[in-house]
Amino acid sequence: MSYPEALRYTKDHEWIKLEGNIATIGITDFAQRELGDIVFVEVETIGKSLKANEVFGTVEAVKTVSDLYLPVDGTIDELNPALANAPELVNTDPYGEGWMIKMTVDNPADVDALLDAAGYEGVTG
Repeated sequence: MSYPEALRYTKDHEWIKLEGNIATIGITDFAQRELGDIVFVEVETIGKSLKANEVFGTVEAVKTVSDLYLPVDGTIDELNPALANAPELVNTDPYGEGWMIKMTVDNPADVDALLDAAGYEGVTG
């Protein structure tokens, strides 16, 4: 399995792409494979300021519900509107159309401290 080099990753299997101080966040290909068919994504933290590692939502698969953890401190701005009608986008395109949230990052330098693709690959074994 390969992971996009332009992204940063967490040990909890979230990815983050930073553009200025706006970040796009989703779950990795590894995570969606482990979860199986995604049937629902719930994020009730829009407009809220959260700290790194706090739960910003949940992803529901056929066999389990899993918490989603924020990679860095910031404010949740938006939930991907496409997921309301097509949560399976998380399975089919986890790094593209299957993104989950956009957020304003408090300190963009925090993103640099996260895992790069090679580091994340070490986590997934």
